[in-house]
Amino acid sequence: MMVSVHGRVERDLIRMVVRRGLLLMVGVLIGTVSLCAQDRTLGSAESDCTEKSSEEGRGQGERCLEHSLSVEYRPNYILPTNDFLKGENIYRQTIPYSASVHLRYAFGFRPGSQADRIYGGAYQGIGFSGYFFPDPEEIGSPYAFYLFQGARIARIAPAFSLNYEWNFGLSTGWKPYDKNYNANNKMMGSKMNAYIDVNIYFSWRFSRLFDLNAGGDLTHFSNGNTWVPNAGLNTVGLKAGVTAWFNRKDRLIPRKVRTCKTGGFPRHVSYDLTLFGSWRRKGVDYYGQGQIASPKAYPVVGFNFSPMYNLSYKLRLGLSLDGVFDSSANVYLEDQIVSVGDSPDLVFKRPNAGRQLALGLSGRAEYVMPYFTVGFGVGSNVFHGKGDLDALYQMLYLKINATRNSFVHIGYSLQNFQDPNFLMLGVGFRFNNRYPRLR
Repeated sequence: MMVSVHGRVERDLIRMVVRRGLLLMVGVLIGTVSLCAQDRTLGSAESDCTEKSSEEGRGQGERCLEHSLSVEYRPNYILPTNDFLKGENIYRQTIPYSASVHLRYAFGFRPGSQADRIYGGAYQGIGFSGYFFPDPEEIGSPYAFYLFQGARIARIAPAFSLNYEWNFGLSTGWKPYDKNYNANNKMMGSKMNAYIDVNIYFSWRFSRLFDLNAGGDLTHFSNGNTWVPNAGLNTVGLKAGVTAWFNRKDRLIPRKVRTCKTGGFPRHVSYDLTLFGSWRRKGVDYYGQGQIASPKAYPVVGFNFSPMYNLSYKLRLGLSLDGVFDSSANVYLEDQIVSVGDSPDLVFKRPNAGRQLALGLSGRAEYVMPYFTVGFGVGSNVFHGKGDLDALYQMLYLKINATRNSFVHIGYSLQNFQDPNFLMLGVGFRFNNRYPRLR
C-alpha cells in the first residue's frame, strides 16, 4: 500500500513539474515571438549605447552596460549519497530526481569594450529559483536567492558559443531533521543551506535581443557544518532557458572587434589580508565506539595573509600564511566511572587554548573576473596543537569586491580533501593593488 501511495505521489509530482515547465516555456515562447516582431520593426532604432564622435563620448559608450532577464528550467538526477535518498524515508523508495525553475537578472559589458574583450563577454547578476522534490513532506519545497557569473569559453560560430557559469547563494524552505517529527531526514540539519551550482551550456543568439541556452549543471546544498546532520544534497542534470537582452546592438558575436588600446598588464605582487569567523558543529569520539555529535556550536576565528603575484588580468598565484583558533579542535568526552549496565553522562570538555591554535602555510590560485574572484588553496598546519589540527587543509572561496581595495570573503575549508571543516565568513583588504582601471 505504501508503494502504491508513493507511486501516485510520484506520478502527481511528475505531472506538476512537467506542466509547470511546459507552461513556463510556452509563456516564454509567446513573449519571444512578440518581442522578436518588435525587434524586426525596431531593428534600425538607436541603441541605448549610442556612439559619440568626441573622445569623451566614446569613453561613455565603452562603459555602457547591457541588461537582461532570463528564465530557466533545470531537471536533475539526485545522486544517492546517503541512506535517506536510498530509501530510508516514509515511502521506502529511492528519491531519484528533482526539478527547478529560475528567474534571473544580469548585466554585461558592451561588446568591444576593454572589459568585454578581456573577460570573454562576462555577465553577472542575481537569481531566484524554486525546487520540486518527490518527498516534500520530509524534504520541503525550498527556494534560493543567489549571485551568478558566467563568460564565454569558445566562439563556435558567429551566433553560437560555449559558456560557463557559477551560482552561489542561500536556500531556505527545507524541512530539517527532527528526532520527533522528521526523523528520517538525516540529510539536512537546518532550514537554511548554502546553494552552489556550476554549469556549462551552449548559447544561440537567434535574434538581436534573444538567446536560447541549453547545457548541463551540477548542484550542491549543505549547511557548511554549522549544524548536524550535514550529509547534504548533490544533483546532476540539464538546463534550458531563454535570455532577453534589453539594449544589445548586434545579434552576432563579432570575429574581430574595433581595436582599442588596453596597454600591457602590469605584473606585480599585491597583498591580501583576510579576517574571518564562523561557527561549527563537531563529532567527538565516544569512548572508542564511534563518534557522537556535540550539542554545542563552537566559534572559529582566523586570518589569511596572502602575497599574490598578479600574472594577468585573470590569474593570481601566491602563498598564504593562515592562522586559526578553532574552539572545537580536540574536544573530548570526560572520563567517568559508572556502574555496570549504566551509560555515562555526556560531558564535553575543551582542552587548553594552545591545543586549539594553528598556523599554516598554503598555496593559492585565484581566477579574477569583474566584481568576483574565485580561489582555491591547499596547505598544511606547520605549528599546531596536534590532534585534530595535524592535517592537510583545503579552501574554496569567493571574494566579492566591495571597493577597489576591499572585499567580502565567503569560503569553506576541508581537511584531508574529504572531512568538513568550517565556513570562512569575513572581510579582506588588498594592498599594493596596481590592477588597471578598465573602461
